[in-house]
Amino acid sequence: MTKKLSAVLFTTFCLSVAVVALTTPAIPNGAAIDAEVSKIMASTQAKGIAIAVIDRGKVGYVHAYGVRNAKGDPLTADTVMYGASLTKMVFAYTVMQLVDRGKLNLDTPLMDDLDKPLPSYGPDPVFPDKYGPYKDLAGDPLWEKITPRMCLTHSTGFSNFWFIEPDQKLHIHFEPGTQFSYSGEGFILLQFVVEHGRKAQGLGLDVGDLTKANFDRLGMTRTSLVWHDGLDTDVADSWNDQGQPQPHDKRSKVRVAGSMNTTISDLPKFVAALVRGDGLTAASRAEMTKPLPQHHIAVAHQFPLFLPDLPASEQRKDLYAGLGVVAFDGPQGHGFYKGGHDGQTANTVVCLEAAQRCVVILSNDVRTEAGFADLVGFILGDTGVPYDWEYGDHAGKS
Repeated sequence: MTKKLSAVLFTTFCLSVAVVALTTPAIPNGAAIDAEVSKIMASTQAKGIAIAVIDRGKVGYVHAYGVRNAKGDPLTADTVMYGASLTKMVFAYTVMQLVDRGKLNLDTPLMDDLDKPLPSYGPDPVFPDKYGPYKDLAGDPLWEKITPRMCLTHSTGFSNFWFIEPDQKLHIHFEPGTQFSYSGEGFILLQFVVEHGRKAQGLGLDVGDLTKANFDRLGMTRTSLVWHDGLDTDVADSWNDQGQPQPHDKRSKVRVAGSMNTTISDLPKFVAALVRGDGLTAASRAEMTKPLPQHHIAVAHQFPLFLPDLPASEQRKDLYAGLGVVAFDGPQGHGFYKGGHDGQTANTVVCLEAAQRCVVILSNDVRTEAGFADLVGFILGDTGVPYDWEYGDHAGKS
């Protein structure tokens, strides 16, 4: 390398660092974060919250607040909490590792990964409700168009889950790949293909084992996509929006739409690896948050399902379905985020790519969601994270 080229590269690097420094506010110290969390808990009446901050791809501040059950036992950094739909982010990362190993192609129809037509597969012999009732698709050739990318970007045409359909059957509501509508069912389909796909292609793999290998590599000792006895100590129960305690939901089978249990000590290790790109090729990591035109999100809110597109003038131009996450652009540049919600769970991960900064929040009280925008803004500054799109007026409600 010539001295002139070295000087140019060094100057470019310095300018990049300077731009990031100018647009990235300082992260508050631990005492300030504690005080802000106390305010959020008081205003939302939330019983428990756990938070971690990542900066430059490294886990920094980690703390838990409040209680983990109605008895008043403290919520700790090692308390096992329900991950809900954050599971989808972990699965997408795992799928991209299979892409890197040549076992899957994002844009090859799933029918090419199976030994026989999808509708001919029956239910799982051990867990009959583990996957969708694919026999319901026997008369609909649209299933043949579905690809792994469509599963990971909520564009399969499925409802969120087959069992919420009025007739409790699996349906494809639009041409796969043509629009966004949130669907855990699409993720479950891709899980089925990974676990029952062609062995000659390197599929027929247990997703629980694949994710455990990543968790083990990252030192995530209390994280799993299926409940096991080793998680039984220090477990969080939860609260719904009426302040009523709810027992911890111990999932007996791996369901990539939302079966993960984790802790605030564990999960930031994964998020830090994801924002750095560890464990993936540069191309696969970039693919996860690439703003592809066909995945622009044009609907007003994530829910309800099957909303019509907004008029072009009202659409948020920077909002895209990434792979297992939602990508956006804001005052600090490109970012991504993922939420996890049920009637008593409130989780969020927000990452800014330029500074490799993230906030990870796990809460065992759904009411905490109402404070997410303020809390993330306090820690990271103005990010542009699309909470209005995700929650509408439903934040903090069961």
